[in-house]
Amino acid sequence: MYSASVIVFKYLHYLLTAENGKGHGIHSPFVFSLVKDVLNGSQKEPVFKNIESVRKRLLKDNAILEVEDHGAGSVTGATKYRKVKEIARASLKSPKYARLLFHLVKFSQADMIIELGTSLGITTSYLAAASPRGKVYSFEGASSVMRMADRHFHETGLNHIELIQGPFDQTLPDFIKGMSQSPDLVFMDGHHTYEATIRYFSLLLTRSDEDTILVFDDIHWSRGMEKAWQEIKQHPQVTLTIDLFFMGLVFFRKSQLTKQHFIIRY
Repeated sequence: MYSASVIVFKYLHYLLTAENGKGHGIHSPFVFSLVKDVLNGSQKEPVFKNIESVRKRLLKDNAILEVEDHGAGSVTGATKYRKVKEIARASLKSPKYARLLFHLVKFSQADMIIELGTSLGITTSYLAAASPRGKVYSFEGASSVMRMADRHFHETGLNHIELIQGPFDQTLPDFIKGMSQSPDLVFMDGHHTYEATIRYFSLLLTRSDEDTILVFDDIHWSRGMEKAWQEIKQHPQVTLTIDLFFMGLVFFRKSQLTKQHFIIRY
């Protein structure tokens, strides 16, 4: 992981060089629509209030969970005892980016959604709320964290989420082999390493089609993640990418005859 000072420097450079977040100067009609409807989507959808009330409780929760660590930084998968509020502070996406995912699901009319990294389920809730007739398959390594997320899903009436527990390397390959359709949207917020990111990208490529959208979290988190992002951008099947600094969006649109890469302020 880069130091805080390096990330701040990179973020300032991003702000200075990125396209205007209002869509001015973007000549792709598809990307312009995405900026208008997703990046500048409403921040006051009725469902947001219930989900954010859960976030507030989690940020104050002193309960202690026994957590299996399978993510970046963990080699052994050691068990740790952590307060819920500490997990919440460290792992939950901000409302701004959770709402971006909500609007991206709406924009793409995604019905089959995969999430790698449930954590306490806030982002999962946004994904599910955006597609009430669809299905969200969310993968989580830590069983105690997954159980807490599941309680919140039922509490908020989000009953179309299926949780899959275990290390991604064990659960994801079999799930992909058994898929009967291509995913509409995949959010990867699990292992923030070069090797894992490329491995899961390659797995998902086998079942993705031109309507699939892949969303990668923390693409500038480390040298390894930046290397993975550059390789993904150059893959022959990728026709369009959007760099939002803290997230990267990947598209396979066949109508996109020329490969394009955008850096857009968000």
